[in-house]
Amino acid sequence: MIHMDLDTFDQKILHVLGEDGRISWRDLAARIGLSFSPTLRRVRKLEQEGIIRGYTAVFDENRLLGTMGVFISVTLERQIKDALVTFEHSVASMPEVVGGYQTSGSSDYLIHAMVRDLPHYQQLLDFLTTVPGVARIQTNFATKTFVRRSAAFTADE
Repeated sequence: MIHMDLDTFDQKILHVLGEDGRISWRDLAARIGLSFSPTLRRVRKLEQEGIIRGYTAVFDENRLLGTMGVFISVTLERQIKDALVTFEHSVASMPEVVGGYQTSGSSDYLIHAMVRDLPHYQQLLDFLTTVPGVARIQTNFATKTFVRRSAAFTADE
């Protein structure tokens, strides 16, 4: 769903920056069909409103971490604050973890990690079993990536 206060130019700005956060402001203005100064004012406003929270580099996880994507569902023994905080801090310290989500449903957390091979996955699993409060772990291996985005924002062009 599109934020209600965003007009077509704001939507285009977000779409272009989502594809290329390093684009020059002049090139951005040309891409969205607006002059430089109004484009820059709009970008600054989107930043001030917190819609644009920052700019980052996207790394090739396969080259840095490994080519096997794993999705690990974790259920805790108890869902009390201390157990949740301990689990989250432990998982966030693992370099293989590229995403972590608290979930509703049959498990408490979903972890997205990248590993080199099955022995590397086993090391990750061994670590998870040492985290206090973990009751159950279930893993699914990704067999194919068919969509990957840094942001799910798209603008009608």
